[in-house]
Amino acid sequence: MLLLYSGPMRLEKPEGELRRGWTTGACATAAVKAAFAALRTGRFPDPVTITLPKGEQPAFALALEGKGEGWAQAGIIKDAGDDPDVTHGAMVIATVRERGSGITFKAGEGVGTVTKPGLPLAIGEAAINPVPRRMIRDVITEQGGENVEIEIAIPGGAKLAEKTWNPRLGILGGLSILGTTGVVHPFSCAAWIASIHRGVDVARAMGLQHVAGCTGSTSEDAVRVHYGLPLEAMLDMGDFAGGLLKYLRDNPVPRVTIGGGFGKMVKLAQGAMDLHSGRSQVDTAFLADLAPEMPRNSVLTANTALQVLEMADGIPLARRVGEKALAHVKSILRNEAVSPDVIIVSRLGQIIAHAR
Repeated sequence: MLLLYSGPMRLEKPEGELRRGWTTGACATAAVKAAFAALRTGRFPDPVTITLPKGEQPAFALALEGKGEGWAQAGIIKDAGDDPDVTHGAMVIATVRERGSGITFKAGEGVGTVTKPGLPLAIGEAAINPVPRRMIRDVITEQGGENVEIEIAIPGGAKLAEKTWNPRLGILGGLSILGTTGVVHPFSCAAWIASIHRGVDVARAMGLQHVAGCTGSTSEDAVRVHYGLPLEAMLDMGDFAGGLLKYLRDNPVPRVTIGGGFGKMVKLAQGAMDLHSGRSQVDTAFLADLAPEMPRNSVLTANTALQVLEMADGIPLARRVGEKALAHVKSILRNEAVSPDVIIVSRLGQIIAHAR
């Protein structure tokens, strides 16, 4: 289970076969293995090989080695492959010491600390996810370790974390150590959707009664101001309306607002659940049917949904789209415990339609 995606960046997917990479959790595990080996033997294995949850055995070159009285340290540069991950190129550093009781984890420089409920880690814990923790424990016990303190650091991670969901989820001070398989699959939709789910979990744990999923920052700002919602209630839905609504169906919050620009909401109204331009398209025939007052051929030959909206002077096309979108939202939710509404926002941040 992911805490959040390292950096949901709206970039276009490049052509050709994409190179996969390794998660921060895999890098941290390899760094821990190398550091603990040096603590025990005085020598750093370089490269260091680990076994991932699905049996793969990647090797990692060390970018940093250090040891002193009672401690050893190793660092690995994260390679995210062709994924637009904000942590690509960051150094993941593990410092290990044999002390304490059991295998314990600390957040070093650039690694966050959990401060809110609803995540798979207790408040006050270092933001090192359950699967990376298990992988790290395994490489320690394989080498005979029992009482080991592990500190994970990512220099510069606090600045990078500003580009992630961490501040919104209450993970303060830096990044999360992530990964369920150890492998980064380029342009993975699953990682973003998992981030949305964790946002819902945090909102529920905080007892919030109203959340909002928006397609971008302009609609998010408009919806947040309109309702006076706290930051924790704002879910970075992006294009994944279905990912949010299906999760709310099984994990309800009393109220949900879906917000977005006209084009995205047209696609939602048409029945799309993924609003990305590469996976769903505006159907001008759908818009023509919604606005019979307009010259049909002009609508059918329009280049964009926005062009149709501009043509609909005095015709409540945005309101009709909002009503259709709301009907589709309700059909996905299928849960009377959740009361939805839809807000359509102009490019200037003005609310141009509100279906409730």
